[in-house]
Amino acid sequence: MLISPSFDLPVSPVQTIFHPVLEKAGVQLILKRDDLIHPSISGNKWRKMKYNLVEAQQQGAKKLITFGGAYSNHIYATASAGKVFGFDTLGIIRGDELNPQSSPTLQYAAENGMQFRFVSRTAYRDKEEILRQLKQEDVALEKAYYLPEGGSNHLALKGLAELSQEIYQQTQPDYIVSAVGTGGTIAGILAASKAPTQVIGITALKGATSGLLNDIQDLLSENSTIDFTRFALLDAYHFGGYANHTPVLLDFIRQLESYNPNLQLEQVYTGKMLYGIIDLAEKGFFKKGSQVVAVHTGGLQGRNNTL
Repeated sequence: MLISPSFDLPVSPVQTIFHPVLEKAGVQLILKRDDLIHPSISGNKWRKMKYNLVEAQQQGAKKLITFGGAYSNHIYATASAGKVFGFDTLGIIRGDELNPQSSPTLQYAAENGMQFRFVSRTAYRDKEEILRQLKQEDVALEKAYYLPEGGSNHLALKGLAELSQEIYQQTQPDYIVSAVGTGGTIAGILAASKAPTQVIGITALKGATSGLLNDIQDLLSENSTIDFTRFALLDAYHFGGYANHTPVLLDFIRQLESYNPNLQLEQVYTGKMLYGIIDLAEKGFFKKGSQVVAVHTGGLQGRNNTL
């Protein structure tokens, strides 16, 4: 299947979320259901990948190379995109003790044709050196297209700008909120947001705020019109750090799903973000009568099996 800059998957719908705290606070919460864009290339992964795939095709690349962990949504989506759009895929995986059967994510990626190179956690830190060695071993990889870990780069921002445009077409947001991993999604949302909308990122990582702020600013360095006074990055809802969770979080997710039919969440990103929004609403963070639009960034392949 060919892909071009005009190629579009269906616009994701929005869903009004019910929770008694929101009702008491007088806050309307609308969830942008980007998890419904595509069964396996969903959420922010599709938004980030779209124009990178366009560029890869225009360059004549036949293979995508990327990095990730054993449970990476990005690895999962890249393998799926490779199969759907006709690219070979190579995943550089953190952990030389791992193998293609080490997680459901890696199993899925392998089933979709992804090849793997497992590297030590120490070596993984120097991605440029890994790429250099790979290209030295196989000169054909010089023509492969590189997707950064997590998918965040300047081309990703183009796809995320479309997310913001859809939000403004479907809603009237006083606040736009997204979970934050590498910072690419929130950077793209901020770049395409309009005053006076406040943009809030809720981090899924522990102790990463200063580094994330630097990464977000680097991604937006070419845009001198960004108003960072409309942006806040909150780190109080990481529940112990990336991929960590607690019974409190899982209970919250079960409760919220019971209130809202046809809603599924995962505990890594979107569940933490929504917990944060409800807690902030209870504390009076949002003005009464305001509309909060939150983004469901997908990643349901990582959903805890007890939910």
